[in-house]
Amino acid sequence: MKLLIRWVITSLALFAAAWLVPGIRVEGTAWIVYAVMAIILGLVNAIVRPLLKLLTCPLIILTLGLFTLIVNGVTLWLSSQIAVHWFKVGFYVDSLWSAFLGALIVSVVTVILSALVKEDKGK
Repeated sequence: MKLLIRWVITSLALFAAAWLVPGIRVEGTAWIVYAVMAIILGLVNAIVRPLLKLLTCPLIILTLGLFTLIVNGVTLWLSSQIAVHWFKVGFYVDSLWSAFLGALIVSVVTVILSALVKEDKGK
């Protein structure tokens, strides 16, 4: 159940990013695009993001963690490229700047929605 909730939250966060950032656009059946893109983004975050953070560790330390925002943007851009070219899903990110803003929005919306849907630990 927890995985399903995270998947829905990520899909809604991607919707917010596509709605707010002009350089992110969706073509096709939107709810399918967001659902597939949430899965791809989750896999890229689980597999590629740790490697990127390891490789850029000196920059992350030098910038006091702010370079992590660039890493988030790169993972969103990479996820969109995988979605478009491998899975033929219409989630397009036009530039790294759009990916940076989109990743920032996805992060903020995910934090807010996750806080609203807190798991009841007593049950």
